[in-house]
Formats: sequence, structure tokens, C-alpha cells
Amino acid sequence: MAEPSTQTQAPAGQTSFPPFETQNFPSQIFWLVLTFALLFVLMWRVALPRIGSILAERSKRIADDLTAAQSFKEKSEAANAAYEKSLTDARARAQSIASATHARQAAEAEATNKRLEAELHERLAAAERSIAATRTAAMGNVGTIASDTASALVERLIGKAPADHEVANAVGDALKRRG
Repeated sequence: MAEPSTQTQAPAGQTSFPPFETQNFPSQIFWLVLTFALLFVLMWRVALPRIGSILAERSKRIADDLTAAQSFKEKSEAANAAYEKSLTDARARAQSIASATHARQAAEAEATNKRLEAELHERLAAAERSIAATRTAAMGNVGTIASDTASALVERLIGKAPADHEVANAVGDALKRRG
């Protein structure tokens, strides 16, 4: 086994690095040109058409996806417009139903108020007739009550009962002056 060396010199018999030797340049250039030509033809005939078809397919797929997305967007906007229209129509119907219900309830309340007012006027008129009849009856009895009371007072004061026709004349005169 050889000992490792720390020297940077070329091994024995070699003066320079072989790829840099000028006698090897023509063969290196030949293989370089041949390899480049083969790689160029391989890329031109095989790899680039495949890459081109992949890019074209991706471009077509992207264009199709964008077209589909635009179509879905238009459908979505149409659905949203239809929803907004139906919502507006529903609000209008609800408003008209509410207005009709309010008008009907107002008419019913007005009819009820008129009916109750008519009943109250009828009861009031009946009460006034009853009061007038009671007053007339009471006023008819006032003369009799006044005569009886005056007769009783006079009898109590003077000790003897006055004549009925005198008491009736005196009460009649008093009621005429009052009434």
C-alpha cells in the first residue's frame, strides 16, 4: 500500500491534466459535437413535441375550465337575479296582504264602533225616556205628597185638620209659582 502524499504534483510520467492536453482536443470536440447533435435531435423529435402537447393540453384544459367557470358564474348571477325578483315579489305580496288585512280590520272596527255607538244611543234614549216618565210620575205625585204633608203640618201646628180643598188650592198655587 502506498502512502498518502501531501504533494500537489502530477504523478510520475504525467505532466498535465489529460483533458487539457492539446493532442486530445480533436476527439473531445468530435464527441462533443456528436453528443450535442444526438441530444438536439432527441429533444427536437421526442421531448419538445411531448412538452408542446402537454402545454397545449394544459392550455386547452385551462381555457375549458375558464369557460365553464364563466358559464357557472352567469348561471349563478341569473339564479341570484331570479331569487332577488322572487324576494321582491314576495315582499310586495306581503305588503299588499298586510294592507288589505289592515283595511279589513279597520273597516270591521269602524262597523263595531258604529254598532256599539248606536246601541249606546238607543240605551241612552231609553234611559232618558225612563227618567222622563219617572219624573212625570214623580211630579204627578208631588201635588198629592205636598198636600198630605201640608195637611199634616197644619194639623200639627194648629191642632185641627184643614179642609182638603183649601190645602189642594194652596199647594196648586205654590206649584204654579215654582214651575
